[in-house]
Amino acid sequence: MKMITRRSVLLAGAAVAALAATPALAQEEGAPVDLAELLKPPALGDMALGADEGAKVTIVEYASATCPHCAAFHKDVWPKLKADYIDTGKIRFIFREFPLNDPALAAFMIARAAPKESYFPLIGVFFDTLETWAKDPANGLLNIAKQAGFTQEKFDATLKDEKLAKGIMEIRDAGAKFGVQGTPTFFLNGKPMRGEVTYDSLKADIDKLL
Repeated sequence: MKMITRRSVLLAGAAVAALAATPALAQEEGAPVDLAELLKPPALGDMALGADEGAKVTIVEYASATCPHCAAFHKDVWPKLKADYIDTGKIRFIFREFPLNDPALAAFMIARAAPKESYFPLIGVFFDTLETWAKDPANGLLNIAKQAGFTQEKFDATLKDEKLAKGIMEIRDAGAKFGVQGTPTFFLNGKPMRGEVTYDSLKADIDKLL
């Protein structure tokens, strides 16, 4: 497992720009995966919101912190999905890391190293400010981390945490085994939905299962 460094995060900035220029995948649906296998928590544990385990409807999202299409979902769909279905306890939502480059891995490491209640707020900041911090990932992530209470020392130590990096990459590798090739990829009760999804299409599919 290679060590994530400020230099590797900075040098990967060009990859972030390239990803931003990549068109979103058209939404595709395939055969459902084994839901029991999909819902097995990774070694790091799942980051979930909404209903408890065993919910009638569970959505699993695989996303990258540097994915502009994931950021678009967070901006356009997430607020309504959260208000209507997650905060009301109607569904369970699981977010899983699928980093596409070193800046994304570093961002997820920061989110995981923060207090658990800060995880989803940090993910939100990464998506909301993607166009800003991705221009200078090393300093951009440091500034966000400091707002979350990180010192320079904790920030540097987090990026050097090989066990944490390995755990996140194991989540990505497991996602790949379920057919995840790009981000965002969603599984609605095990049924894959790839690329950008609208709130209306997601709502229609959820309502059929409730």
